[in-house]
Amino acid sequence: MASSVEGPQIPISVDFSGGLEMLFSNQRRHSLSIAANDKDGNPSTIAFLIDHLCKNLMKDPRSELFVLDGHIRPGILVLINDADWELEGEEEYELKAGDNVLFVSTLHGG
Repeated sequence: MASSVEGPQIPISVDFSGGLEMLFSNQRRHSLSIAANDKDGNPSTIAFLIDHLCKNLMKDPRSELFVLDGHIRPGILVLINDADWELEGEEEYELKAGDNVLFVSTLHGG
């Protein structure tokens, strides 16, 4: 799925686990091309990716299961190339071609 921002694209893969895949057409892995730069011309970050996922890839109306107040919901682990995103700068991490971003829900109903 192409990004709505014109210009160079970055190929990345995004995976969902722990039940999050149900928000994204019950598909665990998505290969995407997203804009290399945001609308302001800055390099695309994880924050840009999260917004892109919510606006363009999420088919389920329950976005609050993924984001809360514009940020990843507490209880969702984010790994960038198998490293905790806290080590990579969280939402400020600048995406690079070939990155793999994994979102894992640790929230369980009961």
